[in-house]
Amino acid sequence: RYQFQWWALSLINARPYGDKKKGADTGIDGYIYFPLSKTDFGKIIVSVKSGKVSVKDIRDLVGVMERENAKIGIFITLEKPTKNMKTEAIKQGFFIHPLSSKQYQRLQIITIEELLNGKRPEIPQVSPDVFIKKASSGIENIDFDY
Repeated sequence: RYQFQWWALSLINARPYGDKKKGADTGIDGYIYFPLSKTDFGKIIVSVKSGKVSVKDIRDLVGVMERENAKIGIFITLEKPTKNMKTEAIKQGFFIHPLSSKQYQRLQIITIEELLNGKRPEIPQVSPDVFIKKASSGIENIDFDY
């Protein structure tokens, strides 16, 4: 079970929670960090399920996202998501990145089959150009002194 979980996390370059140590289930299987600003990072929580899934799993992930102050949640499943799961994920709305103004679905469901076919979750990728553009426009005062 853990080997499957770690393999699934590797497909999206997520870091296993607890550095691959088995322990109490916190509802977090993995995480990804992304830049919100020059000095702050946002958190993405990843949950992996290899068995039967239901809308309860999505609601549990929403609770973990709130508890951990995560901007985005990714639910990886071996099974196809139900209509209720998709509806619950859509209800979570969007995260709008403060630098790029691009919006990302807050809770994304992706199957192993989709991952194997090349699909990836939408994760904020901020290039250094965004920092330079924001600084030069005066919208955000970013100190580039190191």
